[in-house]
Amino acid sequence: MDASQNKQLMQQIFAGLANGDARPFVESLADDFRWVMTGTTKWSKTYAGKEAVLAGLFGALRASIDGRIKTVAHRFIADGDHVVVEARGDNMTKAGKPYCNTYCMVIRLADGKLKELTEYLDTELVTAVLGDPNAG
Repeated sequence: MDASQNKQLMQQIFAGLANGDARPFVESLADDFRWVMTGTTKWSKTYAGKEAVLAGLFGALRASIDGRIKTVAHRFIADGDHVVVEARGDNMTKAGKPYCNTYCMVIRLADGKLKELTEYLDTELVTAVLGDPNAG
């Protein structure tokens, strides 16, 4: 796929995520997909493998977020096999706190599949609102 096709795929994926529909995202993950969450929070690490991302990262998020996880993208920049996405979350925790983080995600694709995502975000907000993903 070329840069334009990669950008179009990411736009389709984020159209789903904006409505709380993660299916297009999940269906586009390569089995060896890696999600790198930057920073020094308890959430910050590399989640290696599709199952580790879905069970580890998203399992912990689903335990904290009330309802479906929503992320709205507002900019896509494509270059070769990479797409950069600027986005904002629009979520509420089960404890009643808003969790509306901003994100810059650098995504590498190959053959129509997401291979790696590096996420830059407000790590202080993660700590303040979500706390420790391993607690309880």
